[in-house]
Amino acid sequence: MRYEIHGTVMQSVDVYLSQGEAVYTESGGMAWMRGDIEMTTNTRGGLMAGLGRALAGESLFMTTYTCRSGKGLVVFTPEAPGKVLDFQLAAGQSLICQKDAFMCAENSVELKMHFRKKLGAGLFGGEGFILQKVTGPGVVFLEIPGEVREYTLAAGESMRVDPGHIALFEPTVKYDINRVKGVSNILFSGEGLFLATLTGPGQVWLQSLPLSNLAGKLAKYMPAKSS
Repeated sequence: MRYEIHGTVMQSVDVYLSQGEAVYTESGGMAWMRGDIEMTTNTRGGLMAGLGRALAGESLFMTTYTCRSGKGLVVFTPEAPGKVLDFQLAAGQSLICQKDAFMCAENSVELKMHFRKKLGAGLFGGEGFILQKVTGPGVVFLEIPGEVREYTLAAGESMRVDPGHIALFEPTVKYDINRVKGVSNILFSGEGLFLATLTGPGQVWLQSLPLSNLAGKLAKYMPAKSS
């Protein structure tokens, strides 16, 4: 499978398929296609697997695009301005992602929901108890609002992050939530009551634009309903 990522603010992914190759995405995730491409829509793994994905921010049904003959092209676009990240996952290699980060992937990649084990992280972590987990082998594409910064944490090294800015991280990274210290910090810093602590070893990817921040900003300019 060959692919190209185009654009800057609103990127797109061109996936070139040869005969027999396939890629899948959430329902409605495809933008356009050409060639002898067959579409197959189902719950991919059964009803319970579909419900789990729905809890993790994806659709209940997934659509698989398979090239039946010759060469084909399928194009996918993100739902919000930001970056498309591509990862070539080895067999058994996983990434933990924010809800709704999954864009599309090779047929061999597994997508399922991921529970946060700690009660505090689930209640105050910005994305709830449930995240997404993608596992190789194969290529997976993730859509992250805003710009993305990547950091590598050594064993025992930590960084504190506003939870809404965490895009994804490796499973070796420990994720925890801690209360902000100091009454003035809590009341006037604008950072809320809690910050996330990410502890290595492993890589983390942080985003500049949480959608919740954008939605809150835009809400101020939305006309109120008249009584």
